[in-house]
Amino acid sequence: MKKEVEIVVYGATQLCPSCVNLPSSKETYEWLEAALARKYADQPFYISYVDIHNPPEEADKKEFAQRVIDEDMFYPVVLLENEIVGEGNPKLKTIYAEMEKYGYQEV
Repeated sequence: MKKEVEIVVYGATQLCPSCVNLPSSKETYEWLEAALARKYADQPFYISYVDIHNPPEEADKKEFAQRVIDEDMFYPVVLLENEIVGEGNPKLKTIYAEMEKYGYQEV
């Protein structure tokens, strides 16, 4: 494995207006964390959740949270190493493919 990747899920407690029948951002974060932990067991990665209306003080996270709001992105927005890999209804297959670019392997 090349390095431990960082995955950040940006979302809000209120559902995205275009995502009414989808899980909440927090539910998507929890589902994604569990799915990745199962597929890449014993391969470390860092995943976090950022509320776009109450982001942490870290400049990069604060700026991207504002971008999600300003650009009317469909949330949750999933970033893997600062690249958008999912928006609104992220696809596991796409995220898995990105993880594998960093050397992660299915167990």
